[in-house]
Amino acid sequence: MENRIKEQQLGLFADRTSCQTMRANQLRLWLSSVAYVLMQALRQHGLKDTPLSQARCDTIRLKLLKIGAIVRVSVRRVWFSLASSCPYQAAFAQVFDNLCRWQLPQPWPAPA
Repeated sequence: MENRIKEQQLGLFADRTSCQTMRANQLRLWLSSVAYVLMQALRQHGLKDTPLSQARCDTIRLKLLKIGAIVRVSVRRVWFSLASSCPYQAAFAQVFDNLCRWQLPQPWPAPA
Protein backbone atom coordinates (compact mmCIF):
# COMPACT_ATOMS: atom_id res chain seq x y z
CA MET A 1 0.00 0.00 0.00
CA GLU A 2 2.82 2.37 0.81
CA ASN A 3 4.36 1.88 -2.63
CA ARG A 4 1.07 2.83 -4.30
CA ILE A 5 0.88 6.03 -2.25
CA LYS A 6 4.46 6.86 -3.16
CA GLU A 7 3.72 6.11 -6.82
CA GLN A 8 0.78 8.51 -6.79
CA GLN A 9 2.76 11.24 -5.02
CA LEU A 10 5.80 11.04 -7.26
CA GLY A 11 4.31 9.98 -10.58
CA LEU A 12 1.06 11.93 -10.58
CA PHE A 13 2.06 14.94 -8.47
CA ALA A 14 -0.28 14.27 -5.54
CA ASP A 15 2.15 16.04 -3.21
CA ARG A 16 1.72 19.41 -4.91
CA THR A 17 -0.51 21.32 -2.54
CA SER A 18 0.95 24.75 -3.14
CA CYS A 19 -2.30 26.67 -3.60
CA GLN A 20 -3.38 29.23 -1.05
CA THR A 21 -6.82 27.82 -0.32
CA MET A 22 -7.70 24.46 1.10
CA ARG A 23 -10.36 23.88 -1.58
CA ALA A 24 -7.87 24.34 -4.39
CA ASN A 25 -5.47 21.88 -2.76
CA GLN A 26 -8.34 19.45 -2.22
CA LEU A 27 -9.27 19.71 -5.90
CA ARG A 28 -5.67 19.06 -6.93
CA LEU A 29 -5.55 15.98 -4.74
CA TRP A 30 -8.90 14.79 -6.09
CA LEU A 31 -7.75 15.20 -9.70
CA SER A 32 -4.55 13.33 -8.90
CA SER A 33 -6.62 10.49 -7.41
CA VAL A 34 -8.81 10.34 -10.51
CA ALA A 35 -5.67 10.25 -12.67
CA TYR A 36 -4.34 7.36 -10.57
CA VAL A 37 -7.58 5.39 -10.97
CA LEU A 38 -7.47 5.96 -14.74
CA MET A 39 -3.83 4.90 -14.84
CA GLN A 40 -4.69 1.71 -12.93
CA ALA A 41 -7.48 0.94 -15.41
CA LEU A 42 -5.08 1.56 -18.29
CA ARG A 43 -2.51 -0.72 -16.67
CA GLN A 44 -5.06 -3.46 -15.99
CA HIS A 45 -6.93 -3.46 -19.30
CA GLY A 46 -4.93 -1.57 -21.90
CA LEU A 47 -1.39 -2.65 -21.07
CA LYS A 48 -2.27 -6.32 -20.70
CA ASP A 49 0.30 -8.56 -22.49
CA THR A 50 2.67 -5.67 -23.23
CA PRO A 51 6.16 -4.95 -21.90
CA LEU A 52 4.69 -2.07 -19.88
CA SER A 53 2.09 -4.15 -18.03
CA GLN A 54 3.98 -3.88 -14.71
CA ALA A 55 5.33 -0.36 -15.26
CA ARG A 56 4.94 2.47 -12.76
CA CYS A 57 2.78 5.52 -13.48
CA ASP A 58 5.69 7.80 -14.32
CA THR A 59 7.12 5.22 -16.75
CA ILE A 60 3.77 4.88 -18.52
CA ARG A 61 3.48 8.66 -18.76
CA LEU A 62 6.99 9.03 -20.12
CA LYS A 63 7.03 6.18 -22.63
CA LEU A 64 3.42 5.92 -23.75
CA LEU A 65 1.54 9.15 -23.13
CA LYS A 66 4.14 11.89 -23.64
CA ILE A 67 4.59 11.35 -27.37
CA GLY A 68 4.91 14.17 -29.87
CA ALA A 69 2.17 14.12 -32.47
CA ILE A 70 0.50 16.26 -35.08
CA VAL A 71 -3.25 16.55 -34.58
CA ARG A 72 -5.39 17.29 -37.63
CA VAL A 73 -9.10 17.88 -37.20
CA SER A 74 -11.55 17.54 -40.06
CA VAL A 75 -15.33 17.65 -40.02
CA ARG A 76 -15.72 13.92 -39.38
CA ARG A 77 -12.40 12.73 -37.99
CA VAL A 78 -9.50 13.58 -35.77
CA TRP A 79 -6.15 12.36 -37.11
CA PHE A 80 -3.12 11.77 -34.88
CA SER A 81 0.17 11.52 -36.76
CA LEU A 82 2.77 10.04 -34.42
CA ALA A 83 6.49 10.34 -34.99
CA SER A 84 7.86 7.51 -37.13
CA SER A 85 10.84 7.06 -34.80
CA CYS A 86 8.80 6.31 -31.68
CA PRO A 87 10.40 3.26 -29.99
CA TYR A 88 7.09 2.12 -28.46
CA GLN A 89 4.94 2.10 -31.61
CA ALA A 90 4.09 -1.58 -31.30
CA ALA A 91 3.14 -1.22 -27.64
CA PHE A 92 1.06 1.88 -28.42
CA ALA A 93 -0.82 -0.01 -31.17
CA GLN A 94 -1.39 -3.01 -28.90
CA VAL A 95 -2.72 -0.78 -26.09
CA PHE A 96 -5.07 0.88 -28.58
CA ASP A 97 -6.33 -2.53 -29.76
CA ASN A 98 -6.77 -3.74 -26.17
CA LEU A 99 -8.80 -0.66 -25.27
CA CYS A 100 -10.94 -0.96 -28.40
CA ARG A 101 -11.78 -4.59 -27.56
CA TRP A 102 -12.43 -3.91 -23.87
CA GLN A 103 -16.08 -3.74 -22.87
CA LEU A 104 -17.30 -2.19 -19.66
CA PRO A 105 -18.93 -4.60 -17.24
CA GLN A 106 -22.67 -4.26 -16.80
CA PRO A 107 -23.36 -2.96 -13.27
CA TRP A 108 -26.94 -4.21 -13.05
CA PRO A 109 -28.75 -7.04 -14.79
CA ALA A 110 -31.11 -6.02 -17.55
CA PRO A 111 -34.79 -5.97 -16.59
CA ALA A 112 -36.68 -9.07 -17.63
